[in-house]
Amino acid sequence: MSDVELDPVIHAQSRLRVMATLAALPEGDHLTFTKLQQLLDMTAGNLSTHLRKLEDARYVAVEKTFEGRSPVTYVALSKQGRRAFETYTESLEALLRGKST
Repeated sequence: MSDVELDPVIHAQSRLRVMATLAALPEGDHLTFTKLQQLLDMTAGNLSTHLRKLEDARYVAVEKTFEGRSPVTYVALSKQGRRAFETYTESLEALLRGKST
């Protein structure tokens, strides 16, 4: 039996998909909410709910701004979020190998 613990904030399937998508971006890069929604094929309400949970954990940064007169929301992985995702993936790999961290 392994004593590996997976971060429950990240472990939920939808949040894991959000984190993995944002982690694939270069550090400091971001996606618009709309692009992230399209990539993940999620409803706006569902994505908003999961982003709020990730934002509360300080894993993502959400910035609302305007381009001209149109509102745009940008989503990026925070440094803390990137570290948390790296730790999560290392823990998951250890769990799959049957090792303790």
